[in-house]
Amino acid sequence: MAKRRRDESPERQALREMVNGYLKENPVKNGTDVNALMREMMSVILEGSLDGEMDEELGYSKYDFRNKETDNSRNGYNSKTLHTSYGDMELDVPRDRNGEFEPKIVKKYQNTLTQDMEEKIISMYAKGMTTGDIESHMQELYGVDISDSTISRITDKILPIVKEWQERPLEEIYAVVFMDAIHFHVRSEGRIVKKAVYIAIGIDMSGHKDVLGMYVGENESAKFWLSIMNGLKNRGVRDILIACVDGLTGFPQAIDAVFPRTEIQQCIIHQIRNTTKFVSYKDIKTLMIDLKRVYAAPTEDIALNELDSFDQKWGGKYPKIAKSWRDSWVNLSTYFKYPEAVRRLIYTTNAIEGFNRQLRKVTKSKTVFPTDDSLLKMLYLATMDITKKWTGHRQDWGQIHSQLEIFFEERLS
Repeated sequence: MAKRRRDESPERQALREMVNGYLKENPVKNGTDVNALMREMMSVILEGSLDGEMDEELGYSKYDFRNKETDNSRNGYNSKTLHTSYGDMELDVPRDRNGEFEPKIVKKYQNTLTQDMEEKIISMYAKGMTTGDIESHMQELYGVDISDSTISRITDKILPIVKEWQERPLEEIYAVVFMDAIHFHVRSEGRIVKKAVYIAIGIDMSGHKDVLGMYVGENESAKFWLSIMNGLKNRGVRDILIACVDGLTGFPQAIDAVFPRTEIQQCIIHQIRNTTKFVSYKDIKTLMIDLKRVYAAPTEDIALNELDSFDQKWGGKYPKIAKSWRDSWVNLSTYFKYPEAVRRLIYTTNAIEGFNRQLRKVTKSKTVFPTDDSLLKMLYLATMDITKKWTGHRQDWGQIHSQLEIFFEERLS
């Protein structure tokens, strides 16, 4: 049975008749014609609305000057180009002699009409497209010419949101917090400098993962990490059960100064990379098998025995490897006290390194960022894009949570 058209209001019927009359004289043949028609209709509607706003501003209509009660008056029109989803549209905006008129429907410095278009530009920017790519993409899709400055202006609207996100309240207790830094080149005072972006990712007691913050600073330092720890505390974090970090000197002390009960686990993968980077390619395979007996040992005592055996075998040729492991053993060996599920979670900072790899994919088209803000807004947008998939918790979280409740009973009660 054929479906009848829904009942229409008199206003809609009148609009349909008007459009049908127009289409008889100007038939629409393709999508380009539809866009052109929509631009014309929008232009007429907007210009009529702007004229209405001017009437309200002055207190009299265009041809009713006898009732004029103001010294101000109309003073012609300014032409402006408005970017819309249907292409660029020319608009005549009325102006007044005193320069007091502030249009509301299309604001004075507004040059895009739809939120939809701005959202598309922000989405493309978040996925790492260059401003040149965005320009050509908008031209192909909508026939709209968007300049670099317009794209920057649109994406700069993100900066207050980033600030608010950086200062948002956090959970009181985090089971695990992973901390690492990723480096980018930024232009500063006419020079290109390498800057660190400090990243903290937390897993709360429900097993949900979240990026707690990203901070642009100079080269990675324990002093900057200390300021981040204080920032987390000021945002409501009362306790972190376990912190997983790289081997940066002074990092454990920075954490201990703010969260003295937090257990530190230094990343085993970082330690392996740092201590084996100068091993000959002829030795690396055999050496790694022997080193694995250390970090994959079932208990700490067995691991220490395996480290002694490793040193006896390789100490003559590579004396610094075993020494480095012994010097950092306090923070490298934390995971031995936990069962397998918790070990897998904390013995490496893979959780944050995987996130960093995704950030690098997004930023690979930008070899140098013009400012810290341009770097931060791209990383924030990329983060929002990445983390929208972080909806659940680990499959083994029930087991991990049960173990943590036992190990940290006093702190969780």
